[in-house]
Amino acid sequence: MIETGTGTRLAKAGYGVYGMDYEGHGKSSGLQGYVPNFDEVVTDCSDHYTRISERKENMEKLRILMGESMGGAVALLLHRKKPSFWDGAVLVAPMCKIADDVRPPALVVNVLTKLCRIIPTWKIIPTPDIIDVAFRDPKVRQEIRSNPYCYKGRPRLLTGNQLLKVSLDLEQRLEEVSIPFLIVHGAEDKVTDPSVSNLLYESACSKDKSFKLYPGMWHSLTYGELPENIDVVFEDVTLWLDDRVAMRETQLEHEQKFENDELLKGKSAIKTV
Repeated sequence: MIETGTGTRLAKAGYGVYGMDYEGHGKSSGLQGYVPNFDEVVTDCSDHYTRISERKENMEKLRILMGESMGGAVALLLHRKKPSFWDGAVLVAPMCKIADDVRPPALVVNVLTKLCRIIPTWKIIPTPDIIDVAFRDPKVRQEIRSNPYCYKGRPRLLTGNQLLKVSLDLEQRLEEVSIPFLIVHGAEDKVTDPSVSNLLYESACSKDKSFKLYPGMWHSLTYGELPENIDVVFEDVTLWLDDRVAMRETQLEHEQKFENDELLKGKSAIKTV
């Protein structure tokens, strides 16, 4: 759900980090850029991260999801799938809605939806070049274009259809989000809509929620932004994570004190009797 630089930064900050390549992404098998069923992606992620979380060495640790863009949508759907399992989420420009500048007109969407049954893998969705609008740093754009594991070009027809369905579903059920979360979003994002991140922040029933909007920043905050901006974003993310850990430690201390006090009361009652 996160790219390598993110994992390295968080590991240096003292956090255990686990990731995976989605179906059709990175080094995963299957046609590159092709996601025929988003529910299966969520199920794969749920099974994978649940197994990791339930390892003996991780049983007592916080389970915090982190996802960028489509990964943010996956994180929200993982929370929906197991609402009480996860302890928090960091949502980086989450895909709660496809930005109007990127989404094709309704008539075009209807035509393309029907074509999904005939030519699901074709790259014919009329969208701008995502690399040009998502990644602000020109050097990063070049790195992505030269990386054989990074998908280029327009979205495949069925993949785009699946992403649109997911984003519409999430947009209509924002009030169901109850997990503690931090949203970070660039104000100049042309891929996912910052206003919907704000709507998620306002609508979610979570009692512990934060939203950071960065003026001038683009879509890819953890990799494609200017280096100094990436530092700012990760400082905010790390501080939020550190606060959650501190809150957890305080909670555990209170629980231990309560258990100890109850034990002492029990001994006192036995002596009195």
